Amino acid sequence: MSFSQEAWSVFEQTIKDYHKVDNVDAPLVIPQYEKEIHKTLYRKCWIDTVQWHLEDLIRDPEIDPLEALALKRRIDKSNQDRTDLVEQIDEYFYANAPAQPQPNATINTETPAWAVDRLSILALKIYHMREQSERTDADENHRQRCNQKLGVLLIQREDLSKALDTLLDDIFAGRKQMRLYKQMKMYNDASTNPVLYGKKQ
Repeated sequence: MSFSQEAWSVFEQTIKDYHKVDNVDAPLVIPQYEKEIHKTLYRKCWIDTVQWHLEDLIRDPEIDPLEALALKRRIDKSNQDRTDLVEQIDEYFYANAPAQPQPNATINTETPAWAVDRLSILALKIYHMREQSERTDADENHRQRCNQKLGVLLIQREDLSKALDTLLDDIFAGRKQMRLYKQMKMYNDASTNPVLYGKKQ
């Protein structure tokens, strides 16, 4: 089984488990996976799934402003947690990459973990678009439009999965050079966000 297939299986399980309770405050309970990376993937997709639903909640036109602010803060924290986990997944790939890639090894435009991140989000899009395509309280036109979009998303899943597996094959064969990049987010850092460090002056 390829890595993308393993990841997709974990993502589908995560999304299924979340929707058993469908509550953004539900505790994270990671299944007993044999591979540690699968536990990390589950945690990553759980964060994405909760954030997906937080993004729904904050778009309520009648939401209380204080509640919206609290949700925005929570989404910011979730984004930071998501980024930290992406970097952790890249560290896993880096640890398994050859110490000395081939002399002509090239650099990819994104690291494998950011492709994994996109795959996790794509799993959520497919789940919810399929849900929309099967809604009994919506008209047939809505279901058909969503079914067409679902078809596009399924093609994207196939293409992204192949691209991820090819990238990993190239890295592990030394044809691509694996580097660790940090996102260096500045808005969460009190020493680099001028609104935050300005208040200390």
